Amino acid sequence: MKKALVTGVTGQDGSYLAELLLEKGYEVHGIIRRASTFNTSRIDHLYQDPHINGVRLFFHYGDISDSTNLIKLLYRLQPDEIYHLAAQSHVRVSFDIPEYTGDVTGLGTIRILEAIRETGLKAKFYQASSSEMYGKVQEVPQRETTPFYPRSPYGAAKVYSYWLTINYRESYGMFACNGILFNHESPRRGETFVTRKVTRAASRIKAGLEHKLYLGNLDAKRDWGYAKEYVEAMWLMLQQEEPDDYVVATGETHSVRELLEEAFSYVGLDWHKHVEIDPRYYRPTEVDLLIGDPTKAQRKLGWEAKTKFKDLVRVMIDADIETAKKEAHMNSYNNSALNVQRSRAI
Repeated sequence: MKKALVTGVTGQDGSYLAELLLEKGYEVHGIIRRASTFNTSRIDHLYQDPHINGVRLFFHYGDISDSTNLIKLLYRLQPDEIYHLAAQSHVRVSFDIPEYTGDVTGLGTIRILEAIRETGLKAKFYQASSSEMYGKVQEVPQRETTPFYPRSPYGAAKVYSYWLTINYRESYGMFACNGILFNHESPRRGETFVTRKVTRAASRIKAGLEHKLYLGNLDAKRDWGYAKEYVEAMWLMLQQEEPDDYVVATGETHSVRELLEEAFSYVGLDWHKHVEIDPRYYRPTEVDLLIGDPTKAQRKLGWEAKTKFKDLVRVMIDADIETAKKEAHMNSYNNSALNVQRSRAI
């Protein structure tokens, strides 16, 4: 039985990756941060499964900013594969907290690479790199050889991590890979990311729970894929004979405006009546166009994106509609109960 360690296991990608690894028979260990409230909603279904819990799925308190704990964990667990997904991953927020973003997203990678080197593990290492590294794109589409030009503290931190991964691979003979993942979404996407912000708002407006959606740049274009499929590419990278770096993308690009059109029309609404532009959501420097060339991943890994843009939006909308319906039903029940109480008081 192979053993895998996943940082960022409570995130969108971490939860899908944990599912995939468990399906493939792995023993999975995830690092989770201690918090005063529960932050494990994306993986609760795995933890509560009696066939998994206590058998092949384990969680350990820790933080990518704590190098001592990382070293202790690696000594104790001796994993075969390490998937480094943890980061401060919100691009707009990285402008507000650039030092923290650099510490976690950038220096976090050096801490785990040093932990691997210190412990002498022969574990295979996956680094979650990002299309944001291309920033002000130098060629279209973007491929593994395209020069980087990051336009945010987040993008710059990811460039640092990317080159560190290559440096440790070449300096110490580590099996270390970069997955340059373009935007990938799902119903588990955080609610502050634009795709989920749009699908959630469209569903809630349809259910009468909201009336307006506030956004920034509608002309930004992105290569959006399905996160559940992208974690398979991560796994495939670590199954190869030699480590390498790969672009993971759909090869298509769509604007935020197109996203609005697709999401709102799917629920029978005109987005023009519900969307307003708020300058607070503009970035100091914008990334106008991202579109990846996944040829290398298709050729060497046998991986390709299957879920197209429209289908992805509908998968997310369907999930958000169910959530909105439950909330609307609960609100109706609570209002009815309150009216009963008031009538009795009278």
